[in-house]
Amino acid sequence: MSKVHSADWERQRAFLAVMREGSLSGAARVLNVAQPTVRRRIEDLELDHGVALFTRAPSGLIPTAIAHELAAHAQAMSNAADSFVRAASAEAGSASGTVRITASEVIGVEVLPPLLAELRGTHPGLVIELGLSNRSEDLLGREADIAVRNFRPVQDALVAKRIGAIDLGLHAHRSFLDRHGTPTRLQDLANFALIGFEHATIGVRALQAMGLTLEREDFAFRTDSDLGQLAAIRASIGIGICQIGIAKRDPDLIHLLPGQFAFPLETWVVTHEDLRHVQRVRLVYDALVEGLTAYAA
Repeated sequence: MSKVHSADWERQRAFLAVMREGSLSGAARVLNVAQPTVRRRIEDLELDHGVALFTRAPSGLIPTAIAHELAAHAQAMSNAADSFVRAASAEAGSASGTVRITASEVIGVEVLPPLLAELRGTHPGLVIELGLSNRSEDLLGREADIAVRNFRPVQDALVAKRIGAIDLGLHAHRSFLDRHGTPTRLQDLANFALIGFEHATIGVRALQAMGLTLEREDFAFRTDSDLGQLAAIRASIGIGICQIGIAKRDPDLIHLLPGQFAFPLETWVVTHEDLRHVQRVRLVYDALVEGLTAYAA
């Protein structure tokens, strides 16, 4: 790579970091460089291309319209660079090297670690990168090698295996029920402290479809984080929705109204067809399919 192209890439990395962190200081921490270095790279990028990328505000740096447009191109370059590093981490036929997985917060934190620990016990040369996000990372753009998703992909270039439906249910901690009683009908939930989201989710919409009108103001505890909701259930704050398989691990988490509310979350393990024959990716893919199928069942 020429010095000019290398400098361009460093400037674009700084640009992406500021886009994500919202400040020069945050970007400097992520990139492990001095804050003036980040400022200089942004200024050089603006000067080279004759555009303003950010405006200053009390809350930080605000991206301009052109910055939002350019971010997608810079992100594609970043994804390609990360994918190159993963691909170069080992030979295609080797059972070692780096594999990046993306999964939702709850699946990534509560379900996958034991499966991955067992896999690495057999193949210690594997290095796992785990991205926790409820956003679907782009497998075609190589943001990740494998994804655990709750919908079937439609792109022909992706290979998907349905592992079944992971069931969601209403749960509360035993101590909460001891203090407040136990609902016997869905309609009784209006008399209890409920754990929910700031914005409607599939679980909330399922309850609404069953005739239980729920608005944002009806929740005593609100968070858009699935992990935050699960933590609130465990802390006896109220009644909430979580995966039945996770709740079964704790005898103090009580499954409520199982005959009246259930929500199956269809789940798929997905990879790019070009990666099917890369040994390390195949090992992780097969392990996730087997482990998650057992968990769903």
